[in-house]
Amino acid sequence: MTPTRLARWLLLGAGTMDAATGLGLSLAPAATLALMGVVPPGGEALVFLRWVGAFVGAVGATYLWGWLHARRLLRPVLELTVIFRLAAGVFSAVAIARGWLTPAWLSVPVTDLALVGVQVLLLAKGAGDHA
Repeated sequence: MTPTRLARWLLLGAGTMDAATGLGLSLAPAATLALMGVVPPGGEALVFLRWVGAFVGAVGATYLWGWLHARRLLRPVLELTVIFRLAAGVFSAVAIARGWLTPAWLSVPVTDLALVGVQVLLLAKGAGDHA
């Protein structure tokens, strides 16, 4: 399988995952966190989680937009989303290490940083050069 074909599957998978997570956090943050094994915060903090959900959903939409228009957008979407994933992955890893977030949040930096690695590798192998 070519790097471009793998990247197209990555855009679909990551986009679906982020769009669903973002929608869940925006509409039902406590239930979404419970599915992740995270104890939901109370009160005003749920408003901030809804806000985060909007951003996560937007990243998912960016991946899906790249998937729909892969011929011209595959490479730029991979490059752009590496920035968002790296920021979210590093921040959440530091937050867990400092005790700001419980270890139940570990799936966030693991997923984000793994996708950064895969995306950088796909870009280095020429994904999207001949989409």
